[in-house]
Amino acid sequence: MKKIFFTLIIFTAYFNSFAQKDFQGMAVYESKTSTADFKKRFEGNKDITPEMQKMIEERMKKVFEKTFILNFDKSASIYKEEEKLDPTAGQNGGGMRMMMNSMSGGGGTFYKNVKEKAYTVDKEFMGKEFLVKDSLPKLNWKLEQETRVIGGYTCYKATAVKEASKSDFRNFRPKNDDDKKANTAKSDDKDKKTNFLEGLDIPKEITITAWYTPEIPVNQGPESYWGLPGLILEVNDGKTTVLCSKVVMNSKEKADIKAPTNGKVISQKEYDETVIKKMKEMQEMNQGQGGGMRFGR
Repeated sequence: MKKIFFTLIIFTAYFNSFAQKDFQGMAVYESKTSTADFKKRFEGNKDITPEMQKMIEERMKKVFEKTFILNFDKSASIYKEEEKLDPTAGQNGGGMRMMMNSMSGGGGTFYKNVKEKAYTVDKEFMGKEFLVKDSLPKLNWKLEQETRVIGGYTCYKATAVKEASKSDFRNFRPKNDDDKKANTAKSDDKDKKTNFLEGLDIPKEITITAWYTPEIPVNQGPESYWGLPGLILEVNDGKTTVLCSKVVMNSKEKADIKAPTNGKVISQKEYDETVIKKMKEMQEMNQGQGGGMRFGR
């Protein structure tokens, strides 16, 4: 009886720590996206030297391997890339670098308010600032019984299917065999340069696997993910894995969890259409200059 009573006291204290008015937490996430599909596009391209390919792979690593910080309270959160000094930030990386940086799922500050079911994210694309405001996507999560431990927290598995974002470069996949044959028939000329996007496409849907912990009972997670009975510590869509590496609860230093305000207000659909239109323009422009994407130095 004493053990049960003692356990209840501990549980009550634990629960109250999340119920307090000034409750806040911070989680660090490491995001990595497989670049195997993109690397295949360089194979056989006579215009790309081994030195250029190495440079491209290094830039891809910077774009597709990032660290993010999630600050959250009971109803809202801000998700932002960890600030790091990039010595190459001022160099001209050409169309490829500009497009990948603009379409790698990044933004300035991603603000989620799960109580209002809305989000705001400031993005810079092609030198213009946008403030994307829209409703949080509601995923039909399927809760599984499978568990695993992440950072000392017991996590449960959940899966869902969602529409692939057309403005997120990470969603690009290799085209199917029929599409590849059609592209090959159109580009029999061996002297023609290989277009970087020629063999890539965006799927209509992608399957999401998430791991959440009820030990941190907040309806939050990295990027746009939310809607599970506990903090999401890992998300995987088959190509991109976002894994929590550190959690700090109720630190003395509190973050200012507020939505960004700079940029032209636009919906997610309007932003996606803007990105797709500009991407097609860039593709046509590069084809007109010889059929290949220029990478710059």
